[in-house]
Amino acid sequence: MSRLNFWSTGLVATFVSSVVFWGVVLLAAAPLSDVVTSGHESWLSKAAFAQEMEFDEDEVDSTVTKKKKRKNPPPDNKPPSKTLQRAIKLYSKKKDYNSASIEFAKVLAGKTKDSEANKQRAEFFMGKTLYEMGYYAGSLAYFDGIVETSTGHIYYSATLKWLAALSRVLPETSGILDKIGQYDPSSLSQSIFDPVRDELYFLLGNHYYRQDDLNQAVSLFQKVKVSSPFYIKAKFFEGVTYVREYKGKQAVDAFKDILVLAEEKSTAYTEADLKKYQQLAWLQLARVFYSTKQFDLSIKYYEYLTQSSPDWLDSLFEASWAYFMRVKYSKALGNIHTLNAPYFEEEFFPESILLKAVIYYKYCLYEQALESVEEYDQKYRPIRKDLKEMLKKYDDNAEFFEYIEKVLKNKAGLPEEMQRLVISVLSDKTLKKTFAWVDELKKELDLHEKSDSTWKTTKVANDVLTELTLQQSLAEGDAGKLARERLERLAEELKQLSRQGGKIRIETLQAQAGRITAEARGEQISSKNKPEPIVVDDEHFMWRFNGEYWKDELGFYRFKIRSQCAVAPK
Repeated sequence: MSRLNFWSTGLVATFVSSVVFWGVVLLAAAPLSDVVTSGHESWLSKAAFAQEMEFDEDEVDSTVTKKKKRKNPPPDNKPPSKTLQRAIKLYSKKKDYNSASIEFAKVLAGKTKDSEANKQRAEFFMGKTLYEMGYYAGSLAYFDGIVETSTGHIYYSATLKWLAALSRVLPETSGILDKIGQYDPSSLSQSIFDPVRDELYFLLGNHYYRQDDLNQAVSLFQKVKVSSPFYIKAKFFEGVTYVREYKGKQAVDAFKDILVLAEEKSTAYTEADLKKYQQLAWLQLARVFYSTKQFDLSIKYYEYLTQSSPDWLDSLFEASWAYFMRVKYSKALGNIHTLNAPYFEEEFFPESILLKAVIYYKYCLYEQALESVEEYDQKYRPIRKDLKEMLKKYDDNAEFFEYIEKVLKNKAGLPEEMQRLVISVLSDKTLKKTFAWVDELKKELDLHEKSDSTWKTTKVANDVLTELTLQQSLAEGDAGKLARERLERLAEELKQLSRQGGKIRIETLQAQAGRITAEARGEQISSKNKPEPIVVDDEHFMWRFNGEYWKDELGFYRFKIRSQCAVAPK
């Protein structure tokens, strides 16, 4: 939440925010999933993708470049048993996945005399079968077993395509990228990967980014073809990676490539995707230019974002800092006025109140500065206390997750202001993905509960249930731990902001006392201290704010403000 790093000791005039390097700091600390929500791709349905996932027998591995050393797969020179033949027919021809899973389970349990290669074939088809049945977590468990097979697996390469399919329906917190990351990028040149090669380059690039191998990540992102629907996403993450490497020029070039695609309205993407990545590129360009102290350019890109953008409020807050650095306090205060409008009660920018105090201090408006600090204390001191009590409730992470679920449903009995703030913090993208994994497991458990009664009595159904139950327990613990960490971080940030507010109060009181002394010496407010000019172009007009907010006014507020700083008489 906090983007500020407040004070040089005793010098409010040198107040500088770490927003100067905010884009770099934020992106360096965050996984790609925190930067942008990936979501399901609307341009390719599950059915269409599943159709691509049919494999011929000639797709069985013989030799393949692997990331870690593996033995050769077992010889595939014996015919399958009748049970396995029947299972494959049930899967491929009749689409009777329940019956197919039962037959594959017989092969895997050693109830047939199938060779090791045929058992591996059954394992691969079991993963496919569970995918078709909607048990994605169960499917992942089987494909994970194939990836981890140290003796070599005849369907090792083909499994990667199915991992790509699972990446579309499972959140990253399921561990799907770690499985994909087991593969050596050089193996993607095989023809088997033609339908999904660009997608895999993108997914592997994402994996290497998370592993801090940034050069490899960029290399993979750049392999995605311009004609691919994944190109715009890969180009964005290429820019993000360059930001993390402090390579401003390359980052700007990557983000501007996205703007060109949006301007040309490339038919390779949906209108929604073009708009989404155009807005993300604007935001990242604004941050890059801020980090290089090109504040006017930064403001230009911040102001491209409109109310329709999910990042609009963040852009207003960050632009406030750009205006502050350009000594355009009228617009900085106007943005802060918008952020605290009643339309945005679910959003919180506590730093903005203290930024307002600093601006007033800079113009020697000490009473207003002290009022702003008091505003912060009255609003956030009670919340800090409530947060401490909340975090003491449960030591067990799974129990804390259950409590958080009540909070999300507004059934935890929290004070209204506290409820809104916690919901705002829990909207963190990584946390949402963690909760999404829990939701997916609950959905699959519900699917299992409602499944065919005969199938539910089988060993394979029991194995699926056991796997889902285990994964749910682990996922809820992870979600509770992450939620606790987010709230602990919030409590610490509010604590640090309170300290900064205290410093503002002390320095303001000292300056106020100094002004009384200056007035006694005959110093007066300079006649050169004119109000900041508010320029109105032909497309706008100006009227006085009467206390009522209108949506079409948001983002356009300006404050008339004049320095009250005195100068010594000549």
